[in-house]
Amino acid sequence: MAKRLIEFPLEGGGYVLVEVAESEASDSVGRIGREDELLQKSQQTFEAALDGIKPIASTLINKLRSLNQPADEVQVKFGLKMSAEAGAVIASASIEGNYEITLKWSQNQ
Repeated sequence: MAKRLIEFPLEGGGYVLVEVAESEASDSVGRIGREDELLQKSQQTFEAALDGIKPIASTLINKLRSLNQPADEVQVKFGLKMSAEAGAVIASASIEGNYEITLKWSQNQ
């Protein structure tokens, strides 16, 4: 599968380039240069693209904190896919799940 770069502007100026699979690079975003070039511009900022992930992370953290015995340390990992139109979405890691959660308790409790 071919790859394309999407240029996401940053709110403070500048930009970040994100590599995506060609099928995820939408035709509705403006392509820069010739048709065979691999760069597209997103209409939303990088920060706005990541805003959709905040509620997911907050929900996970709140649920894990509400355990009967909250862990001393919590680590949550999940993959992200970026697209010019949708921004950041949770990547489909496997059929088993899209999250890896590690909870640690100290022995001093």
